[in-house]
Amino acid sequence: MRFAIQKIGAVFALFQLCASTAIADPLLDDAEWLRTMVFAAQRTNYSGVFVYQSGERVEMSRITHIFDKDGVHERLVGLNGPRREVVRNNDKIWLYVDDNKVRFEKRYAKSGFPALLPVQIQNLKENYRISQGEEDRVAEYHAHTILFQPKDNLRYTRKMWAHSESGLLLKAVVLDERGRLIEQYAFSQLSIGGNADHHWMIVPDETGATRLAEKINLAPLPIVSIESAPTGWQVDAVPSGFKKIIEIRRTMRDKKLPVVQIVYSDGLASISVFIEQASEANDPHLGLTSQGAVHINSRWVGDHLVTVVGEVPPRTVVGVADSVRYAGK
Repeated sequence: MRFAIQKIGAVFALFQLCASTAIADPLLDDAEWLRTMVFAAQRTNYSGVFVYQSGERVEMSRITHIFDKDGVHERLVGLNGPRREVVRNNDKIWLYVDDNKVRFEKRYAKSGFPALLPVQIQNLKENYRISQGEEDRVAEYHAHTILFQPKDNLRYTRKMWAHSESGLLLKAVVLDERGRLIEQYAFSQLSIGGNADHHWMIVPDETGATRLAEKINLAPLPIVSIESAPTGWQVDAVPSGFKKIIEIRRTMRDKKLPVVQIVYSDGLASISVFIEQASEANDPHLGLTSQGAVHINSRWVGDHLVTVVGEVPPRTVVGVADSVRYAGK
């Protein structure tokens, strides 16, 4: 199977947060500062333009984030290339693409910029050395920096810039083991607080989504079937600190048979394992390919194609792919 990795700026996830209003303080310890950043990504109203850059690839996206009594609402619009827009209303997602279709579904995936930190931050110190760094400015806002240095060579170094008053993430970079930039997200324009445009907010149910689709002449995509249960597949070389998030069988639009998906995360990085029948594989690209911090490795395991996608160094992706086996039901 050929997996296209589309980093359209951000992918949304619903966080259930129980926290009180916090103001960032440079004297907070690392754990308190991280909790402030997690809280800010969900409870702060903001709108702006951010840039994703990896090598010569540059993508710009406009994001609007609103938190109110009804929950979290977010809109992401790509500013270059074909139309791509994502609207989130709590745990429902509406995806608009250039083929004039809309999908509404509940969230399973990880979050995207600027909500890059997990709610359960205590696990991060198991895998990273965390330290606060220099003061800086991003998009005209004063920022504190925080560095995540891995304790092994199986994951990347990450550095983040957060607004010194609210804790909102303003910039994030991924660095290789030599400190070279792999990819970067950064706000170029940003407004924090104030009254954002609400006209795009959607009624949080499928009836409302259907009405919206009819109004703008969009047709709903087929509902994706997802079965969460043990699949019989085993991954023996999962790096230390990566925990299984989901293990599912899911139907895909271009496949007749379900595809197995297993996702692991250490809080900052994720590794996804996809397994499909050989008869469903359409001209697969075997071996290793890369796009920014994401590496993909595909190989045959019996009559199945195994594809591993990870925001980790190539050696990690290859090691995980080589360890996938069918262990039976």
